Amino acid sequence: MTTVIETQHHYDTYMINADGEYMGQEDDWDRDLLLDPAWEKQQRKTFTAWCNSHLRKAGTQIENIEEDFRNGLKLMLLLEVISGERLPKPDKGKMRFHKIANVNKALDFICSKGVKLVSIGAEEITDGNLKMTLGMIWTIILRFAIQDISVEETSAKEGLLLWCQRKTAPYRNVNVQNFHISWKDGLALCALIHRHRPDLIDYSKLRKDDPIGNLNIAFEVAEKYLDIPKMLDAEDIVNTPKPDEKAIMTYVSCFYHAFAGAEQAETAANRICKVLAVNQENERLMEEYEKLASELLEWIRRTIPWLENRAAEQSMRAMQQKLEDFRDYRRVHKPPRVQEKCQLEINFNTLQTKLRLSNRPAFMPSEGKMVSDIANAWKGLDQVEKGYEEWLLTEIRRLERLDHLAEKFKQKCSLHESWTSGKEELLSQKDYESASLMEIRALMRKHEAFESDLAAHQDRVEQIAAIAQELNELDYHDAATVNGRCQGICDQWDNLGTLTQKRRDSLERVEKLWETIDQLYLEFAKRAAPFNNWMDGAMEDLQDMFIVHSIEEIQSLITAHDQFKATLPEADKERMASMGIQSEVLKIAQTYGIKLSGVNPYTNLSPQDITNKWELVKQLVPLRDQMLQEEVARQQSNERLRRQFAAQANIIGPWIQTKMEEIGHVSIDIAGSLEEQMNNLKTYEQNIVNYKSNIDKLEGDHQLIQEALIFDNKHTNYTMEHIRVGWEQLLTTIARTINEVENQILTRDAKGISQEQLNEFRASFNHFDRKRNGRMDPDDFRACLISMGYDLGEVEFARIMTLVDSSNTGVVTFQAFIDFMTRETAETDTAEQVMASFKILASDKPFITVEELRRELPPEQAEYCITRMTKYIGSEGLPGALDYMSFSSALYGESDL
Repeated sequence: MTTVIETQHHYDTYMINADGEYMGQEDDWDRDLLLDPAWEKQQRKTFTAWCNSHLRKAGTQIENIEEDFRNGLKLMLLLEVISGERLPKPDKGKMRFHKIANVNKALDFICSKGVKLVSIGAEEITDGNLKMTLGMIWTIILRFAIQDISVEETSAKEGLLLWCQRKTAPYRNVNVQNFHISWKDGLALCALIHRHRPDLIDYSKLRKDDPIGNLNIAFEVAEKYLDIPKMLDAEDIVNTPKPDEKAIMTYVSCFYHAFAGAEQAETAANRICKVLAVNQENERLMEEYEKLASELLEWIRRTIPWLENRAAEQSMRAMQQKLEDFRDYRRVHKPPRVQEKCQLEINFNTLQTKLRLSNRPAFMPSEGKMVSDIANAWKGLDQVEKGYEEWLLTEIRRLERLDHLAEKFKQKCSLHESWTSGKEELLSQKDYESASLMEIRALMRKHEAFESDLAAHQDRVEQIAAIAQELNELDYHDAATVNGRCQGICDQWDNLGTLTQKRRDSLERVEKLWETIDQLYLEFAKRAAPFNNWMDGAMEDLQDMFIVHSIEEIQSLITAHDQFKATLPEADKERMASMGIQSEVLKIAQTYGIKLSGVNPYTNLSPQDITNKWELVKQLVPLRDQMLQEEVARQQSNERLRRQFAAQANIIGPWIQTKMEEIGHVSIDIAGSLEEQMNNLKTYEQNIVNYKSNIDKLEGDHQLIQEALIFDNKHTNYTMEHIRVGWEQLLTTIARTINEVENQILTRDAKGISQEQLNEFRASFNHFDRKRNGRMDPDDFRACLISMGYDLGEVEFARIMTLVDSSNTGVVTFQAFIDFMTRETAETDTAEQVMASFKILASDKPFITVEELRRELPPEQAEYCITRMTKYIGSEGLPGALDYMSFSSALYGESDL
């Protein structure tokens, strides 16, 4: 459908083409402008030259534009030449009506091409009206020379102007803004020629202050080498304040048509450069991924054997050094690797998105370097790391227990060996053979007291054996020494038992011979021995080593100690009673004049021994008090450390969980645009980074707890391991979520998806994401597709699942859902398009040469093609010919077409 645009008092015509596209001029050509002799002269010369450039193909030309078209014959011939079509047969008569008929045939042909002429009639052309004749020729030029020009979605005058601007942009002193004064200095015309044929003009030698020289150079070169006739005079253009726009457009359009073939080659080269640039960037990302994956896997491979080493050290100091090394690994060595792992996943996802958007096959890393392989290796590292830490703490507890038991074993052995020292020699004596009855009786009582003492020490021997057994069970490093000493004590104890029984038998054999017993000495011995044993036990308890892990345990020891102190008055009474017996002995001896030997025949204990031990017990009591109070202070300090750690952990743990939930809500929120989601996620990421100081402070408190050997904390359910794992998951989640939104933006921009479409996709996805975790089960995904109008069979659904869940994880992410929904609408380069572009550069040959590549492409892309193209093996190939067809297919992962 055509639309007629009326013009009043204009010979300049507006046109609507057959498709309804507006083809009018930007400015009206007022009748008064024709009164300018300079403009009329320029148009007459330009239009005449333009007409002759076509008429000469038919072997004729015109001299006077308003006279030579009056009979309509050359006008019809001009239209046949420029359109390539036959017009009706002209009338051969020379009468006025014959001429008018021929002109009407020409005008009817113009109208048949979608142009309706207004205010231009055959009579005016026949009468030689210069104004109407020039207007008619300008209409023909617009329709057949300018209308079909199209540059980047612009056409006609705007398209021609954009073409000139693009071609002359790199040239100094050239700024094309219109078709009049922008061309006065001649540099724009010279730049157009130099851009396409740099061999014809040395642009560096041109001067802006020589416009006539520049214009004449352009006119002469165009006429001689480009077959473009000289349509303008340099002096007319320079001396006119505003050259005629239509004359300039007519002349410049000739350059556009002359260089159309070169333009096509340049477009093809640009397409190839774009494709090659995408391919080079993808290869760089692939190499970077391979490098990062190799380094990370190598670090994991080196680290796991260190964590699997369970060679226990023999000293607490060595084990604590191992624990310190492990803490350094956790704080210093592992965090950068966590960040590398996260960055590796982000790079992989970004690369796959770019490959998918550029219609390239998905990237498959080298064997063993898939993201899943790295995740499995990392999982194995975490498992070994957890086991190593548990082993370290267990070993430290074991060594602590061993040191305590070893010290306790040495103390009890020393006390026992001190008690048994000389006992075998005493039991082996035969002093009773020459003793008096009194002495025999004394020996008998003394032996009974020894047996009582021996029985009292039986428990200590059993304790020594039990401690030795526990040391063996805990794999004490010096177990051989412990076993040797324990065996010696046990053997000695058995020997003491045997010797004691033998001596008792001997004393009983002679007991009947001796009947006098000094009751007081005997009573002293009987009282002194148990009391002495009690004091020995008390001193042993007062000096006993202890290990506790809570205030409750130390309070229990303090309570027991207080109970012991409560028994001291009764013990003092017992001591005084024993001392009373000795006083009675002395009193009787003094009363009856008995000469005492000074030695109690029934015991080796003297009153002084009892007194000395009693004083020692009283000295040990306050020392024990001091030890217990110091331990109370230590346990109180430990309790403060527990509470301090728990207070922070009980805040940080829920904070991490809350942030994880908030990030999940942001990622599924459809209230705002993707950019708003990205800004929210960046804000969350910054808040998380700022929160790192709290984690570091908690690490410091955790170190203090470990250095204090605190292994439990009833004030919190959070351990440092929980916090670390949560923190690492939070960092990974925010980075992964940001990457997903970035990929959604890439997909949206590349696919041309509107925000409303994206929100609609998100709403559908959220509706069927029943767990609200950003992933749909296959059944939910099927229901979502059905709700959107898909008619799915089992085979079709299985095919779709291979697209959205290529890793067979059993879930569909939102990114995969978006990729699927937009996959069919993608407008991307194909192997066929790239192949067609190479064919243009190769001038339709099935091969391309190195020289052609270097001439048409930038150096970097040219060398990229040369190093990767295979040799052409066709029979028509030249030496050094390259196969661009297989290369184009390989870019998209396809077999040779």
